[in-house]
Amino acid sequence: MDFTFQVLRNTREIFKKIIEQNALEDLNKIPNGFNNNIIWNIGHVVVSEQLLAYKLSGLESMLSDDMINKFRKDTKPEGNVTQEAVNEIKELLFSTLKKTESDYTNGAFKNYNTYTVSTTGNTLNNIDEALQFVAIHEGLHYGYVLALLKAIKN
Repeated sequence: MDFTFQVLRNTREIFKKIIEQNALEDLNKIPNGFNNNIIWNIGHVVVSEQLLAYKLSGLESMLSDDMINKFRKDTKPEGNVTQEAVNEIKELLFSTLKKTESDYTNGAFKNYNTYTVSTTGNTLNNIDEALQFVAIHEGLHYGYVLALLKAIKN
């Protein structure tokens, strides 16, 4: 799993740079033809990792219910995210992943409730499969963010 965690760290570093290199207005902008924005996608990957790793393992997430409800699957932006919220998401990109890696190394993920993901139809049976899917999921949302950036900049 070292490689999977390395991929996740690298992807999240890219998301951090995107946050830092774009104005709050651009992070919140929903271009024509899209139903979400850059910051929603980044918040969504943080929330999804926590739900797929912790919730399905029967463990407590690091995130507030409010954050989970704003960025979970089947949600969309309900208004502009503040700079304070953007800063929190940026910090959570790394604090959540660091805890997940530590908990994984320390064997915290003993149980796992199987879950079939809607995007690929694959069934996650354990934490290893969940984390491998998280890496794929974050790459998918990186692609969405790149498309959003292109639409905003043109």
